[in-house]
Amino acid sequence: MTLAEYLATPETVLPRELVDGTLRVAEAPFVSHQRIVFAIARALHEHAGINGAGEIVIAPIDVILDPERDLVVQPDLLFVSRDRSHIVRDRVYGAPDLVVEVLSPNPRIGTLSERVGWFAEYGVREIWLYHQHARRLDVLACEGGHVASTERYDRDQPVRSTVLPHFGRTMESVLGSW
Repeated sequence: MTLAEYLATPETVLPRELVDGTLRVAEAPFVSHQRIVFAIARALHEHAGINGAGEIVIAPIDVILDPERDLVVQPDLLFVSRDRSHIVRDRVYGAPDLVVEVLSPNPRIGTLSERVGWFAEYGVREIWLYHQHARRLDVLACEGGHVASTERYDRDQPVRSTVLPHFGRTMESVLGSW
């Protein structure tokens, strides 16, 4: 499938992605997954709004990382800074500044390593990986197309972000008992 064919398909709420011309579709996520996505989105939206930093968008939303490669992904949540707001239109055309993936034991679409690789390669500055069962957040900083560093945060540790400075909340304060 080409990018043009993908963009011409009917709108859907099912998670789907286009990878090298192959359409990947998944079942809708579980309620626990969506609760976590919503809680993180609410916290990031509040922080970004107070600071006028940019926009938070929740999946499903197409992120066209590479139109030539027919590469379209749908991270669980993303942030685009105010300075780069031009990439947000009917879809997101380019790499967000930050993406968040809420991880389950069985990935819904593709592998985590390929997704992280694409995010880093195409210019995502920071990747947050929330491990539901371990109740832990990994923050991956990307530079030069690669993951440059990884910080691990337990639920009671304040999260530090270079993309959203002064965020400083714990995952416990964001998620409560989830």
